[in-house]
Amino acid sequence: MGRQPGHDILGRVNGPEIHVEFAPGLLLFVPRARPTGALRTTTDGVSTLGHVVESLGVPLTEVGTLLVDGREVPAGHVPAAGESVTVRPYAHPQRVPGAPLRFLLDVHLGTLARRLRLLGVDTAYESTDIGDPALAARSAAERRVMLSRDRGLLRRRELWAGAFVYSTQPEEQLRYVLERFDPELRPWTRCTACNGLLREAVKEEVADQLRSGTHRTYDVFAQCSDCGRAYWKGAHHEQLVAIVERAVASRSERD
Repeated sequence: MGRQPGHDILGRVNGPEIHVEFAPGLLLFVPRARPTGALRTTTDGVSTLGHVVESLGVPLTEVGTLLVDGREVPAGHVPAAGESVTVRPYAHPQRVPGAPLRFLLDVHLGTLARRLRLLGVDTAYESTDIGDPALAARSAAERRVMLSRDRGLLRRRELWAGAFVYSTQPEEQLRYVLERFDPELRPWTRCTACNGLLREAVKEEVADQLRSGTHRTYDVFAQCSDCGRAYWKGAHHEQLVAIVERAVASRSERD
């Protein structure tokens, strides 16, 4: 007797069966492929390989290369019975079409957004939950790389580009984004509150934002060209300098 009918990953009567192997870094998304890193699955015979891979749990934002029997294929390839698929992540740094490189972060990545802005990286951030459709639409309209830990959001077809942020720790998040995309760094040029560009300001221009002690102690200021927020080398400046120095040193090492 032949193999009994089963069901594919979408719940339909199964079609071609394929073997799929995942790079170690992608197994977070496909725990059932552990410990071997591979699994067998059936398809419906019409869905693309990209759709199959996403149905198994891996957002295409994390897929750099798809190999079928050792040859590279596009995500639109339709798998045939018996094919052996290898799913590889993006090589670092990942090159995104278009310039300049800009980011969009969802509501859960506020600290990462502020740190990227501190480094002068153009970073839009939504401080409220505006919903996945609106985020994806903004990513497309402004050609921004969507950074998120929401796998459903990263599967939306409207996205210009995207990336899953693996860690929950801001320092690790920042290191990962810088390694993966290698954006140009221009520290101290952007407002950490709104992403606007900073300009030099005299004390009189920002006096209404200063407490008396600050007014007496500091003479060098910057001000956001968009929201008007004032900046000076206050109590937390050394911590910010350390973040900047680590980022700049890490980029120099990669270069």
